[in-house]
Amino acid sequence: MPGGVSNMHNHTEAKAPFWKRMMWLVIIYGASVLALGVVATLFRMMMTAAGMRSH
Repeated sequence: MPGGVSNMHNHTEAKAPFWKRMMWLVIIYGASVLALGVVATLFRMMMTAAGMRSH
């Protein structure tokens, strides 16, 4: 194209290997489970501090 403007549709991007994509999936899943555990623990600590007991 004139003026040095590139066409984004002609850009070919190589796909990451399957193991690398799976590694990202496992990392993101693990981080979300860990974050949920931290939030649950904080809620439990706040409820215990407020005098709420399970029995």
